[in-house]
Amino acid sequence: MKRLAISMCAAALLFSAQASAETVKIIVPFAAGGPVDQLARILANDLGRLLGADVIVEDKGGAGGTIGSEAVARATPDGTTILLASMGSHVISPTLRPPGGYHPVKSFDPVMMVGSVPSLLVVGPTGASTLKELIAKAKTQSMTYGSAGPGTTMNIAGEMLNAAAGLKVAHVPYRGAAPALTDLMGGHLDMLNADFPVLLPLVKAGKIKALAIYGAERSPLLPDVPTMAELGLPDVVMESWYGVFLPAGTPAPIHDKLEKALFAVIALPTVKERLAAGGMHGALDSAAFKARLAKDFPYWQATIQRLGIKAD
Repeated sequence: MKRLAISMCAAALLFSAQASAETVKIIVPFAAGGPVDQLARILANDLGRLLGADVIVEDKGGAGGTIGSEAVARATPDGTTILLASMGSHVISPTLRPPGGYHPVKSFDPVMMVGSVPSLLVVGPTGASTLKELIAKAKTQSMTYGSAGPGTTMNIAGEMLNAAAGLKVAHVPYRGAAPALTDLMGGHLDMLNADFPVLLPLVKAGKIKALAIYGAERSPLLPDVPTMAELGLPDVVMESWYGVFLPAGTPAPIHDKLEKALFAVIALPTVKERLAAGGMHGALDSAAFKARLAKDFPYWQATIQRLGIKAD
């Protein structure tokens, strides 16, 4: 009886500990399966262990990321609701469609930038072999580029190239990057750009050709592909970052605990390897991320206005 009583007591304590374990939600402002959702799931398991909490990923897509972002902005600032955003959802989308339910700066507490990935300019398997050749063709014949829709980073980067190289390549919007890639490989589009991890497997498989990186430096994953700056277009840069935010007003100890845990997660060899395999680099702490955001908002507002980019 004594042993049974001890066992029951231990079971009760274990149940109590499990029941009291905090649940932390990582809100992804996009549909499941995309790069932000994939990153959230890479982080979630080890983050839960380090926080001593059950960490779950919840996808709240729609309206260019504003639905999920607003859900976090309105959440109680107690550390149990986290936003994993992209530059597209947090800077580009609010610039094109100012949200009514939150402010992209004042409503959030930036915790860290997990990293950034450059866009890659690609053509079909029988397309131009160099950017110089592509530009020469585009100046003598009608050409097209595809995107995941008006106002996306794919659209903006395409128009940045048009403006910098003096081109008039026509924009063909799609309902996502996947159908645009299908048409590129089928010869129905001349070019497109998208985030590095989306295109890398197709480049490696020889299904598309990479001509240039919209980044500040070459990638070790594609060391022979030059940057736009190397090719004489230093202002054509498109690097999408992924960052973690808490609702504004979250107490500093909660912020600091999450920031410390996140940096510990991305330092784990398995996580570090997975991030590097997708071309992600350049994590920033809270202070550096805030400084980056302070530059990003005015830069992209001015760029979008200059290029005449419009949302749907």
